[in-house]
Amino acid sequence: MKNRRCFLVVIVAALLLSLNSACRPEPSQTIRIVAADSGWDSQMFHNVLAKFILENAFEGYSMSFSTASSAMNWESMKNGDVDLNIETWPDNMPTYASDVRDGLVINVGVLSNDSRQGLYVPRYVIEGDISRGIAPMAPALRRVEDLARYPHIFPDDENPGKGRIYGSIPGWLADNILHSKYLYHGLDGSYNYMRLGSEASLFASLSSAYNLGTGWVGYCYEPSWIAGKLDLVLLEDAPYEANAFQEGRTAFSPQQLLTTSSQVFPQKAPEAFEFFKNYSTGMERISIVLAYLDETGASYEEVAVWFLKTYDELIDEWLPAENAEKLRHYLSQR
Repeated sequence: MKNRRCFLVVIVAALLLSLNSACRPEPSQTIRIVAADSGWDSQMFHNVLAKFILENAFEGYSMSFSTASSAMNWESMKNGDVDLNIETWPDNMPTYASDVRDGLVINVGVLSNDSRQGLYVPRYVIEGDISRGIAPMAPALRRVEDLARYPHIFPDDENPGKGRIYGSIPGWLADNILHSKYLYHGLDGSYNYMRLGSEASLFASLSSAYNLGTGWVGYCYEPSWIAGKLDLVLLEDAPYEANAFQEGRTAFSPQQLLTTSSQVFPQKAPEAFEFFKNYSTGMERISIVLAYLDETGASYEEVAVWFLKTYDELIDEWLPAENAEKLRHYLSQR
């Protein structure tokens, strides 16, 4: 009888343990977010900053990056393989309007209201620089079409009979538009169109020419560290018109930079989705940040920490109070 009673106690205990295990919630799984990384500095900074915030102000998030061309990342986001494009240049995406209309892509929030891009020259090319003893080289240069008169100001060292225009980065949609613009204005007769392999190489060529006080014309955009550091002039073109723009016949439109996502992202990561709805930085801050990045040689994460401490007020704009407190606590230990 005693053995039977002990056996029953063991059975009951086992049942209670089993019920307790069944009722206990499973450990929460980490939500992995994939963001587009198409290789330009401001996008990479936004990616690292967002990763830092998601992984330290929230629970259960991790972020990785898809390093591909902007076109490939856009298609991957439409397919749901990429969750986010934190810095989207909508006018550079030929299918942007139809993709949003068809629900393949979602507009999440406005990252910046004041971006610009196109063909730039150093200001001293047009106005000179008395402090550096540089006389104006092309004082009547105002518009892209005016470049036809000045190939000798922007010589191609590898082909002395022609000038050189530096295009955008291969794989960036802006490059297709710029090359069309180069052909539309007939600049192929007097200039070579040079594509460098990376943003770093492009900006190094501009920085080198600027330091020497020589002529340079090519693609640049704002916000970028180089635009925040050097005195540049955006060449004018015909007023923006959507269809003509894709053919290179008009200026790039000053545009809002957006955060966009796949159609499944709001359900996949609702807390993160709410954060990105509020996430906005503006061009001026990011130009300052990118110049700081270049001057200090710090890592993107180190600059993200500096940015959050410098612009602490943004934390309350982006995050609920509990998450803001958690992020500030983590920052206080850095």
